[in-house]
Amino acid sequence: MPALAATLPVYLDHHATTPCDPRVVAAMVPHLSETYGNASSRSHAFGWAAEAAVEQARDQVAALLGCTPKEICFTSGATEADNLALFGVAAANGARGRHLVSVCTEHKAVLEPLDALRQRGFEVTRLPVDADGLVTAEQIEAALRPDTLLVSVMAANNEIGTLAPLADIGRLCKARGVLFHSDAAQAAGHVPLDVEALGLDLVSLSAHKIYGPKGIGALYVRRRNPMVRLAPQQLGGGHERGRRAGTLPVHQIVGLGEAARIAREEGAAEAARLAGLRDTLLDRLRADLPDLRVNGSLSQRLPNNLNVSFPGVEGEALLMALRDFALSSGAACTSATLEPSHVLRALGVPSDLAHASLRFGLGRGNTLAHVEQVAAATVAAVRRLRALREPWAPATESSPHLPETKPTPSL
Repeated sequence: MPALAATLPVYLDHHATTPCDPRVVAAMVPHLSETYGNASSRSHAFGWAAEAAVEQARDQVAALLGCTPKEICFTSGATEADNLALFGVAAANGARGRHLVSVCTEHKAVLEPLDALRQRGFEVTRLPVDADGLVTAEQIEAALRPDTLLVSVMAANNEIGTLAPLADIGRLCKARGVLFHSDAAQAAGHVPLDVEALGLDLVSLSAHKIYGPKGIGALYVRRRNPMVRLAPQQLGGGHERGRRAGTLPVHQIVGLGEAARIAREEGAAEAARLAGLRDTLLDRLRADLPDLRVNGSLSQRLPNNLNVSFPGVEGEALLMALRDFALSSGAACTSATLEPSHVLRALGVPSDLAHASLRFGLGRGNTLAHVEQVAAATVAAVRRLRALREPWAPATESSPHLPETKPTPSL
C-alpha cells in the first residue's frame, strides 16, 4: 500500500479497522459487475466462475492459517465466527460436557456468548490475567475439569496487543481432549498463525483487520484429530458444508482471500517495520514523559500496538486535543461508553490511569514522520492538560510497569 504523506489527519487506529488495500479493491471489483453469478448456481458459466473465485479465496485463507480449504467456513466477520464457534460447539457437544474456560480480557464477541451459554445451563470459568495481561497454560490446566468442553483464548488482545501462549495451551488441550478456540481477529495476518503447530481446533478472523473489506470473515473448523462437530446457527440452504446458510458474497470473499494472500507474503517484513516504528514512538514519548505507563507486555505483543496511560490527564480530553490523529482509548465497539476498559481493569490499572490511556494502532500507511508527529503532539497535549490541572506533581520514581523492549515473538 502506498505510504500516506506526512500530513494531517493521520490514521493510527488500525486495531479498530484498516483501509482496504488497493490490490484487494482491484480483485473485488470484477465480481460486482462482471462475474456476478451465484456461487451455488451449478448449471451455467456465471455460477461456475463465481464458485471458482470463492474456492480460490478459500485456498488463500487456508494458506494463511496452515489448514485445508475444506476447513474454512466463511462468515460475516469475526463476531459471527466467535458466536458460531461457541454456540455451535455447545449445541453439538453438550452431552460431552457443559463447562467452558476463557479469559476475562476477551473481546465481547466471546464474553457475551459465554454469558448467554451460562444462562442456558453451561458453566463458565473466566480466568484472570497478570499485570501484563497474560494468562498461562498452568492457569488453564488448573481450571480444566472432566466435563470441560472447550477453552477459548484470544490470540492477541485488541486493546493492549498481548499475545497468548497458544502453543502451550494447545498442547494442554490436546492432551486432555478439550477443544481449543481462539479469536484471532487481531493476530491473523500480523503474526504467524499455524493451526497445527498451535493445536487449534477453531479460529475466528475478520477481513477488515487485515486490509480487506468489512462484512466478511471466516471460521476455521478442524476436520481431523479431532473432527469438530458444529451445530449451524443460521439455517436456510445448507451453504458452507451445512455450517452457515446464506448466499455467498463473492466479491467480499474474494477481498478476504486477496488480503490473506498479501498478509501471508508480506506480513513478516511489515511486522518488523511496524515494530520498529512502535518502539520509536515509545522512545519519543518516554523521553519527555518518563512517568507514562505501558499497558501490557512489550515482549509478548503485537508489533503494531502501543497502549499507554498518561498520569494527570483525562483520556477524553487528550483525545480531543489530538483531533488531528485517529486514535482511541480502547476497543472501538465500546468507545462510546465512559466506563474504564475491562481489559485495563483486569490488569489492575487504577481507574484514573485507565481513563488516561491511549491506544496507538500502527498500520501499512504509517511512516516515521507520522510517529514523530503524533509523539510531539501527544507530549505537548499532555503538558498543556497537566498545566491546566495544577498543582500537578509528576512521579518521583519511574513507573514500575516499564518493561524493556524486546523483539516481538511469533505465536
